[in-house]
Amino acid sequence: MTMHKMLINPVLAFGAGSEKLRLSGFCLVLALAVSACSRADPGADFNDPYEVQNRRVHDENVAIDRTIFGGGKPDKRPLLPQPLAQGMANIASNLGTPGDVVNNLLQFRPGRAVTNTLRFAINSIVGIGGIFDPATAIGIEKKSTDFGETLHVWGSPEGAFLVLPLAGPTTERDLVGKVVDIVIDPLNALIDEPESYYVTALKLGGKVADRQRFGDTIDSILYESADSYAQMRLLYLQNRHFELGIEEEVFDPFEDPYGQ
Repeated sequence: MTMHKMLINPVLAFGAGSEKLRLSGFCLVLALAVSACSRADPGADFNDPYEVQNRRVHDENVAIDRTIFGGGKPDKRPLLPQPLAQGMANIASNLGTPGDVVNNLLQFRPGRAVTNTLRFAINSIVGIGGIFDPATAIGIEKKSTDFGETLHVWGSPEGAFLVLPLAGPTTERDLVGKVVDIVIDPLNALIDEPESYYVTALKLGGKVADRQRFGDTIDSILYESADSYAQMRLLYLQNRHFELGIEEEVFDPFEDPYGQ
């Protein structure tokens, strides 16, 4: 059974609302994190045993991106005004901060947990729910993280490279992390329906805003590369390894690719 199929049951369990099912799914995901991540063949440049399927999903994602965002088209128009896009990105980042705090603690990094807690308090109150980012303005930088990084700290292998429909590139370890992040996010436990749907919508809106804000760089990867899949895989893994503190030559995806 592939890892994709094994993850179906816990994902359904998380959405069911039952604490017993949520706990069972959480335990299953942790077991998968330890045992299911495949390892690269010796000497291989990339751990990509699903490349054929990944390329198919990547092509579908690019087609969707072109339809929604006008990627690769010279006359494309932004979906959101720039100030609105920045505000939505700020809100989404702020809403993700409580989950960052939980992962900071699980990684035994209490200093980062304190920093993120302080940021959340300042931006939620002074920044009007996170629309603005006064914390950064006074030098309190966010320490972004996720459960995929927590698994890395705990020694879990990265696993195979994957491309998910709409969500894009990830790895087996980070896919497990994405599922667990849903469970351990304090906001999911504190906010009831229908307010929880609004939080989810705001987080998705932040993803749309980020696509627009970094559109030129993303377009250069998806539409100006000879092999956009290989380029995406290389840059994603390099940047992810940089985030995890793995030493290697790194490309910054948010840097001007034509800057001197």
